[in-house]
Amino acid sequence: MSANRPIVLILTSDPAFSREITANWPRDPTLHPNAPEFIVLDGGFSRDLEGSNYDLAIADASHDKKRRHQADEKKSMDINIDIDKNKDKNDQRHDNSAQIKALKQSLAATSKPAIMIHPNPAPDFYNADLYKIDGAVLELRREPRLWPAMAGLLGREILRRRQAESRDCEAEQTCAAAQAEATLGRYMLEMRTNINNALTTLLGNAELLALEPGLPAAVQAQADTIRNMALRLHEVFRRFSSIEKELTVVARESGKKAAHATAGRS
Repeated sequence: MSANRPIVLILTSDPAFSREITANWPRDPTLHPNAPEFIVLDGGFSRDLEGSNYDLAIADASHDKKRRHQADEKKSMDINIDIDKNKDKNDQRHDNSAQIKALKQSLAATSKPAIMIHPNPAPDFYNADLYKIDGAVLELRREPRLWPAMAGLLGREILRRRQAESRDCEAEQTCAAAQAEATLGRYMLEMRTNINNALTTLLGNAELLALEPGLPAAVQAQADTIRNMALRLHEVFRRFSSIEKELTVVARESGKKAAHATAGRS
């Protein structure tokens, strides 16, 4: 989820639908910096959602008015008066059902949260049901005067939850990195005695080598380098020991403060 403004994708071919969503989105002054950015996309492009950059999709699951108007014009021009009207209605219902199914599959394939707004009465809804949940897709019935506010409230809560989950994920990653570093630090502290012994031996031999008479200049320079590097490593591990003592004191003081706070509450 974006750290700045979440993106809400509105899938519809009806301009009034997107206006209702944006106009009824809950206004919360405390969340103003994270107010969502709305992007309207024609419902016909819903199959290309996978890989799109958004945090929540709100889709108009009612059939396209333009297609319905074109179908009506075609019927009026049809000279065949023997058309079975019931069959036409069944075909249209089947076509709408297939479009809704394809839209739902496209939304589910992204694994991102989505809200589908169905017409009222909605197909496959019980009379008392206002909504259904199927995986990451929440299906909402288009109740008169209620659905825009319901979609806005549900959308806001979904974005809040995604934001909280994103923060939890970042905290877990930070904690895992800190634990890995702490493990390495403990290992180095546990091994400091062995390393210091090895460095002392290395330093002593380098100094003895430098005292050898008639030593070539190149060898003398190498012995000096070994001695200097050993001294630097010894200083690094001495600093580790100092840090360990400081952390021990801090932990002890924190424990005392926590104990005093607990005693004060009891």
